[in-house]
Amino acid sequence: MKLPHLLSLSLALVAASGFLGVHAADDDGFTTIYDGKDLSQITTTGNWQIQEDGSLFLEPRPGEKGWKRYDAYLWLKDDYEDFVFDFEYKHEAGGNSGFYFRVSDEADPVASGFEVQILDCWGKEELGQHDLGGVIKTAGPLVNASKKPGEWNRMIVTLKGSHLTVELNGRTVQDLDLAEAKPKDKDLAATGKLCIQDHGLPFWVRNLRVKRL
Repeated sequence: MKLPHLLSLSLALVAASGFLGVHAADDDGFTTIYDGKDLSQITTTGNWQIQEDGSLFLEPRPGEKGWKRYDAYLWLKDDYEDFVFDFEYKHEAGGNSGFYFRVSDEADPVASGFEVQILDCWGKEELGQHDLGGVIKTAGPLVNASKKPGEWNRMIVTLKGSHLTVELNGRTVQDLDLAEAKPKDKDLAATGKLCIQDHGLPFWVRNLRVKRL
């Protein structure tokens, strides 16, 4: 049965169904943040809906657009220092989102954190900081590892100290030291929140997992 409900209602449903509970680490050291039914490790005011296939779909409500609805982002509840974040996503043609890390102020993740860009760049040859796999205001991707719109992508983001690596669909798109590459007007917080952006466009995620290093 499809669950076309707002996230708040979905939380109530999964709690009533007995899915709400403590998350144990997987055998490989990862903790599952979203497994297709349990939203207890996520906070948001956005319109993210559980789907029949277990994915989580962002359906913008009438009048919702743009990127400044920070409380509508998909937030992990805990703070993280060094980590590996592993997830899958897909979007339609023209899709746009982003993965944020070391966010020290949830009221403004753009100013207080760093973003790995998620953007429809299928077939694009020249890439910059605002293209898929780029770190906004910091560095463009090493390669274009995009899949076609409508296909699932897998992104693995690893941060240890200030060293960032990003793997997209099995290819390395970032490998840099943020202490050296970051813009002069932005600091890398010692710890902070992780989140996935609500850009006001349809967007799907699944298999969200995180591991502390």
